[in-house]
Amino acid sequence: MQVISAEVGYEMMKTSKEPFVLLDVRHAAEYERGFIPGAVLLDNDDILREENLDVLPEDKKTTLIVYCRSGRRSNVAARKLEALGYESVFDMGGILDWPYEIER
Repeated sequence: MQVISAEVGYEMMKTSKEPFVLLDVRHAAEYERGFIPGAVLLDNDDILREENLDVLPEDKKTTLIVYCRSGRRSNVAARKLEALGYESVFDMGGILDWPYEIER
């Protein structure tokens, strides 16, 4: 897992030629109030539940960029994703630090 800033994450998303998944690991109510465009919701509390694994890519080499509200849950979630075998996990911290567009 690598910890990256919002700016680095934004550049990765804009310039990536490889597929990636942007994961919002907050609760559904938080997501509904606003999220980074393109983000997929997967609550940190649900990451290890088998019925939710369909949100995650089958290819364990796919880049995962993870964020939450402030950065605590994204760090925990990134560690869980690594434990599931994902090789390219980036903890982007919290949406509170995201200076770009938010979809509502």
